[in-house]
Amino acid sequence: MEIKISKTPPLRTKTACLVISVYEKGLSDPLLKELDQKLAGLLQQAKRHGEFTGKDGEQILFQPAGHLPAKRVLLIGLGSKAESTPEKVRQAAGSAMQQVTEKKMGQAAFTLPLGAKDSDCVAHLQATAEGILLASYRYDRFLGEEARDSRKLPKSVSLLINSDHDKQDCESALARTQKICRAVMLARDLVNAPGNVKSPAYLAEQARAAADESSLQCKILGQEELIKEGFGALLGVAQGSVREPLLIVLEHRGGNKDEAPIALVGKGVVFDAGGISLKPADKMDEMKMDMAGGAAVIGTMLAAALLEIPVNLVGIVPAVENLPSGTAYRPGDILTSLSGQTIEVLNTDAEGRLILADALTYAKRYEPKLVIDLATLTGACIIALGHHATAVLGNDQKLVQSLLNAGDESGERLWQLPLWDDYDQQIKSDVADVKNTGGRPAGTITAAAFLKKFAKDYRWAHLDIAGTAWRDQNQPYIPKGGTGIGVRLLVAFLQKLASEQ
Repeated sequence: MEIKISKTPPLRTKTACLVISVYEKGLSDPLLKELDQKLAGLLQQAKRHGEFTGKDGEQILFQPAGHLPAKRVLLIGLGSKAESTPEKVRQAAGSAMQQVTEKKMGQAAFTLPLGAKDSDCVAHLQATAEGILLASYRYDRFLGEEARDSRKLPKSVSLLINSDHDKQDCESALARTQKICRAVMLARDLVNAPGNVKSPAYLAEQARAAADESSLQCKILGQEELIKEGFGALLGVAQGSVREPLLIVLEHRGGNKDEAPIALVGKGVVFDAGGISLKPADKMDEMKMDMAGGAAVIGTMLAAALLEIPVNLVGIVPAVENLPSGTAYRPGDILTSLSGQTIEVLNTDAEGRLILADALTYAKRYEPKLVIDLATLTGACIIALGHHATAVLGNDQKLVQSLLNAGDESGERLWQLPLWDDYDQQIKSDVADVKNTGGRPAGTITAAAFLKKFAKDYRWAHLDIAGTAWRDQNQPYIPKGGTGIGVRLLVAFLQKLASEQ
């Protein structure tokens, strides 16, 4: 699908569908008055009947019957102008793109929000483009030709800007957005790939491909090296599967040579059956998404390289499969982690924190400025926050606040949970330095308290994406399946950090 910038006036644009974004009480805009005249008063009639007023999420489709170059006109509401956010623009564009695709329109042209400040043009263009591009995502690798044809996207989409807007600035913003969305789509592809395809080796291959596509450096540590180094927690989780574990390391050298890097660590359990502590059969198929944290890290590293963000980054993804077998680790086992700390295993389905423990320890050798980990870590997070927000916890409030701000900016919202020392009591072990679960109470927090023991030598934040990494139903710009959560959030965080240096 081609997406381009155009200065052609909306009502003179020849297209299969003209999409106009409208604020509530914004129907008096000169463009809409002219449109109403072309439609013989149908727009005002729809307003009088309460069919369309511009409320958030409202839509109405007109067929101009030859009175306009556009074959159809789709109006989509943005809600109150005073409460407008880039996320509302993003969602409106995504919803409209779904309509365009479902009705098999071969082209579309999107206006930016009518009546918005010219100074907001670039931000609105980026949000509109993100909504369009992310709503266009399809995971159709295993569909037949007929099924793929039935889900074809429009051949081209135009973003309409005013004659006063700087086209070069808008084209630069569009190019940046396309690079970010490319990285999000990579993360979604990785999450959606089925378990029979997605081995640790497959994840490593995709990381290498991302490096080949960009300026990233890629290093893979195999099982023998992991044994030699002493990754006891990671190896313990992996021993139930015939698929050998790997540690994937990507580097982006965008900053000064002597500048300390930022480390991103992503949980990479390519399939999680729970091990001996076997999960219920219901929805176990979705456990192919238990590497969404690793996917976010690989996607973010690609985005950082494509955007040439001027920071040094290292991405670390411990990749394993957690299965029950005659060689699987057991409840009651004691593992010696890379840090030397011993871990009593009470539940083999609390495996993500074990592989992250070793990865967080490994990150220390890079002498990082700060470390952020992402993981589909706890079902308790879904109970606490549902599917609307990612939990954030950490040992540095300034870092946590920066991530909260980036979440608001990107639309990938975060909510902070406490990480008081009191919770450490729940993970005390009688026979080892720590146990891998603190029971049902405060499950998300005690999992973070476990990770904190391996992240005490640097500034650190933990993102539990268990509730946000997967969708059972389509959202405005997030199709059912893997969401690619974390990529846009971290890009916003990194770009802000780079601008402050």
